[in-house]
Amino acid sequence: MNDSVTPAKPTMLARWTAIPDERSASGGQSASPLGQWAWAWFEGARNPHVLLITIYIFAPYFYMHLVGDPVKGQSLWGDLNSLAGLIIALTAPILGAVADAGGRRKPWLFTFSFTLTATAVALWYALPGEAGLSLIAICALLVATIVSFDFTAVFHNAMLPTLVPDKKVGKLSGLALALGNFSGVILFVFMLVCFVWPGQDETRNWPFVPAAPWFGVDKAAFEPERMVGPLFAVWFILFGTWLFLFTPDQPRVALGPAAAVKRGLGSLARTIRSLRNYRNVSWFLLWRMLYNDGCNAVLIFGGGYAATTFSWTTQDLLVYGVILSVFATYGGVFGGWIDHKFGSRNGLLIAVGGTMVGLVLSLSMRPDTILFFIPYDPTSPPVHGLPFFESWPEIIYVAIVIVIAIFITAAYANSRTMMARIAPVPKMAEFFGLYALSGTATAFLAPFVVARFTEFSGSNAIGLASILILLGIGWVGMLFVKTERAAMASE
Repeated sequence: MNDSVTPAKPTMLARWTAIPDERSASGGQSASPLGQWAWAWFEGARNPHVLLITIYIFAPYFYMHLVGDPVKGQSLWGDLNSLAGLIIALTAPILGAVADAGGRRKPWLFTFSFTLTATAVALWYALPGEAGLSLIAICALLVATIVSFDFTAVFHNAMLPTLVPDKKVGKLSGLALALGNFSGVILFVFMLVCFVWPGQDETRNWPFVPAAPWFGVDKAAFEPERMVGPLFAVWFILFGTWLFLFTPDQPRVALGPAAAVKRGLGSLARTIRSLRNYRNVSWFLLWRMLYNDGCNAVLIFGGGYAATTFSWTTQDLLVYGVILSVFATYGGVFGGWIDHKFGSRNGLLIAVGGTMVGLVLSLSMRPDTILFFIPYDPTSPPVHGLPFFESWPEIIYVAIVIVIAIFITAAYANSRTMMARIAPVPKMAEFFGLYALSGTATAFLAPFVVARFTEFSGSNAIGLASILILLGIGWVGMLFVKTERAAMASE
């Protein structure tokens, strides 16, 4: 008779909360699957801030209705992003030092999450004609919310290597980015179905569209545009809170804030000084700063430019956001393919070069012109029966920008791969710290350049075209970077 008893299978909750028997990339204990997913969902909850406010919905509303002049709006939007970028460039290294040397991240992350949420909610009171907040107050809120968003990234990113082994860092990071795009698509579709399409003649017979906007939202009072801040805040609270509940934090280090900053900045200074021994890596970081800043600017100004050029409504911009968010996810796959096929340096040249070509082609599209020279009658009948992108210039423009989104995502992905292939292995963590720093050091430059070119030329297109300067310098500089592992230097 067999008296052995088959052990009971662990419950789903037990599997999700079990601590794996493996060390994290930073050398500590890895987090449970639930803790890892909660970390990833924080990014999924946070990233819609960029999509809803910085790129697709609030930025065009700011241009056309709060400022009331597309050229002045783009110029002021550039100045606000430049000011936010300057604050981030000056303070992010200090915060990074605190994250590295001070132990716990959650208290800092909670503080900046609170300011991010509060400043986003306050954008509801941004009414045209200063009927709510003054334009100065709105500008201050925008700077504060952009800075808060980046500060949450500092401490959120610092938690990543403490949660999973080195071999799983890329997978968890990719999951977080995918959740960010997925969240954006969900919120775009939600706004279309519940607030924008209800009441339109073209969508009246669509069975999934309500007869009237939810909650009595008034489109004439620009409530769909103003509600993106509160909508983001609700989403952020619902899905970002999980991190504070289930993701483990580092233990408190017996250092005061001043000592933590001193230790962290001292380590950073030593790493920066060591760059003189790693010339190839140094050149890569320099050129990457410029083309990365240019890629960011294409995203920051793209939504506003499209809206002012084609007189797009919030409906058009929401559909535009859905399309680009979906296709941008393929950029990582494309980046991996060109990296494997042509090598990291050449893959970057393809991605950045494709972004430049795409930007030129996008600027060639106007309501009455295709590719600079082909005339088009803007009074022509719609080319299809859908209530958005009804002309050939609009359709071709969207197709071009889809390609740009893929190239930009590939440039982001391939930059990280390039760094992993050329940095000295024993100093990999330090050099990825410099890599993160180089992503913020010139964050103010591209918005400042676009603002000045827009202001001096009186043209949104020329302002956007100025991004080619940064992209071009970065592309040429990358010709002199080699895809070879740096040997460890004696220091």
